[in-house]
Amino acid sequence: MGLPTPAPTVPTPGLVYRFAAWLAFCGFRLQRLRFDTEGLEHVPTSGGAVIAANHHSFADMFAVGRGPYLGYGRPIRILAKASLWNVPVFGRLMQAAGHIPVERGAGTHAWDAAVEALQGGELVLVLPEQTISPSFELLPFKTGAVRMAAAAGVPLIPAVSWGTHRMNTMGRRPRFCWRLPVTVRYAPPVMLAPDVDPFAVSEDLRQTMQAVLDQVITSYSDGTPAGAWWVPARFGGGAPTPTEADQHLAERHRFHRAPGDVDESK
Repeated sequence: MGLPTPAPTVPTPGLVYRFAAWLAFCGFRLQRLRFDTEGLEHVPTSGGAVIAANHHSFADMFAVGRGPYLGYGRPIRILAKASLWNVPVFGRLMQAAGHIPVERGAGTHAWDAAVEALQGGELVLVLPEQTISPSFELLPFKTGAVRMAAAAGVPLIPAVSWGTHRMNTMGRRPRFCWRLPVTVRYAPPVMLAPDVDPFAVSEDLRQTMQAVLDQVITSYSDGTPAGAWWVPARFGGGAPTPTEADQHLAERHRFHRAPGDVDESK
């Protein structure tokens, strides 16, 4: 797979990153996923940027990272929960490819690594929801993406994907989905002042992504079939309502939370 050659000042993907990307995209190609991507021009061809994306599947981060990688030859550093690094083979690839683990209750290392990468001209992908809602609606956003972009002095780029949850999401076994349509949208970047209010801007970011997501869902090529498990209840689908999903997540959090864990609500 030939890649565009980035500008000399842009960090280039290493051998392990290329191999890991090849593996991820092989899965996409084997299923002949039909990608509909727009707005890639909003992602800079050089210089650091934070890409904030919605989180509804275990493959959405790779779907969002696919555009800059195939379009510009730019690797993306993904911030993801540290437990993924414990998955055999996959965890080793995540580490070797330079992605950034976020430890529960101890995110200082991830913060420092992300800001350093941004200042070094890299793209960093952040999932502000931090977990998947069974409702497939946006959860409240954490402020990390905004604070990183402001601290590093780089643009914040909203991104939305839709479709990969139909093949691999929380609470369901992975499925082989032949010619599944996957939509990816990148919105115009936002530049932030160092003293920006991270809570207000995070809410603005969420509203922007909500508007894009609603448009993506209503224009999705497979539509919004009534009662379909992968369609939000708000669109007539069979997914749990946000209230039902919140109850499920709260129970799951209580079950998995260890004594002494620090509240990560900020």
